[in-house]
Amino acid sequence: MVFGSYLFLFAFLPVVVAGWWLLRPASARIVWLTLASYFFYAWWDWRYLPLLLVPTVTDHLIQRALATRGGADDAPGGVDVNAAAAGGGAEPGAETAAGIDVAETTLAEPAVKAAAGRGSRRALLVLSLVIDLGLLGFFKYAGFFMDSLDGIASWIGLGRPLPVPEILLPLGISFYIFTTISATIDVYRGSTAPARTLLDYACYVALFPKLVSGPIMRLSQFTPQIRRLVPRLTWQLAAAGLFLISCGLAKKLLIADQLAPHVDDLFARSGGLELFSGWAAALGYTLQLYFDFSGYTDVALGVGLLLGLRLPQNFDSPYKSVSIADFWRRWHITLGAWLRDYLYIPLGGNRRGAVRTGVNLMVTMLLGGLWHGAGWTFVVWGGIHGAGLAGHRALAKRGWTPTWTWLNRLLTFLFVTAAWVVFRAPDLDVAGNVYAAMLGLRGIDSAASFGARVGLWSALALGALLIFVNVAPSTAHLQPRPTWRWALLTGILLGAAVLAIAAPSPFLYFQF
Repeated sequence: MVFGSYLFLFAFLPVVVAGWWLLRPASARIVWLTLASYFFYAWWDWRYLPLLLVPTVTDHLIQRALATRGGADDAPGGVDVNAAAAGGGAEPGAETAAGIDVAETTLAEPAVKAAAGRGSRRALLVLSLVIDLGLLGFFKYAGFFMDSLDGIASWIGLGRPLPVPEILLPLGISFYIFTTISATIDVYRGSTAPARTLLDYACYVALFPKLVSGPIMRLSQFTPQIRRLVPRLTWQLAAAGLFLISCGLAKKLLIADQLAPHVDDLFARSGGLELFSGWAAALGYTLQLYFDFSGYTDVALGVGLLLGLRLPQNFDSPYKSVSIADFWRRWHITLGAWLRDYLYIPLGGNRRGAVRTGVNLMVTMLLGGLWHGAGWTFVVWGGIHGAGLAGHRALAKRGWTPTWTWLNRLLTFLFVTAAWVVFRAPDLDVAGNVYAAMLGLRGIDSAASFGARVGLWSALALGALLIFVNVAPSTAHLQPRPTWRWALLTGILLGAAVLAIAAPSPFLYFQF
């Protein structure tokens, strides 16, 4: 079931929203929303429901066990919470008449217990990560790694001895696995408490507006809302929710889906592209992905508001960024924050010198690229962004970056656009063809050849959309109100989007 379908808009969503607000008490509403979320996921393929249930149950149990074994092992400032609590009031070096260290005798047993507690907590954390990453690794990457090993074996003359399994990628597994990992690590660190019940945690993991493509919501963002549910649907919530849904569907159905066939055709004929048509392919996908992902984010947040729930913002005019780091603060915001908090900082962040910082950035983005898909194109895309982050950081420290905002924005946009080529390409050969065309190595299009490949109206549309993404405000900054003007705008956008529905069209991030 996809957001841009008649089934979702006129059957599933109205029934879920109505049931949510009509049911009492709060526990019944949470049961209803959890079951609706499982139904939403099962509509794709009910056989994969256990893959959603396994990390939900195991991680909740592990989080409860972590909470019963004390606070975080790694407190801010590097102070061990358990050891500090065990420290009592004796001063090190204090002696009795017999010459025995008082601190040693009073702290020996608690210190042993604290060490044992830390060990058991780390074991629980490792168990959780093994389960979660094991599921993600098998279902998303087993085929990729086996195929890569076969390719290496064939290259060195050993043939292709390994069977490559055909495994269907479970919908949204990258998102809900990252959700459960973040919750377990946060409980382990002591920065959040576990969910009160398995039902609350199941609702958090499976919440259908964010389940298959994010945003990646933290447990600390969800728990306060589920404990104090909004009692009724207000006009303000309804106006904001419906506007975001209509705006998101318009972006997806009226813009992204209209660009898609032209972009697909250009990439399919990558070997015949020249300078201008090569840039048209790159810019076309850059805009298609922008409106597709921005549209999904708007719909997800809008549906959340109709339920009285606020999902974290995930998109904020990323093509207005003035650096690659700024881009990752605006594009897929929750993924960028996840990679920073659970990968980059634990690797050492920027605390161990310039070289180590560059290595940490590269490792983080390589894994971030692999998270998007099991293919070398995604790894290369992650490497490009890692190199961009490290390179810009090094240049900025030396004062070698431009001082003009417009130039920083332009350079960042061109860098991101070039990187999207390998992200979109089905393989590195196609990406190489498009890059060669963009660099002018395949010649310059004549008016006739450009018209045949791209077309005048398509070129004008690309130009208009490029202006739009650079001047239009982000929907995150709009404040729709229950007035007739906002109602009229919402109705126009929603009506036009609904009329454009031809067949269910999944959002691009569904494949990740």
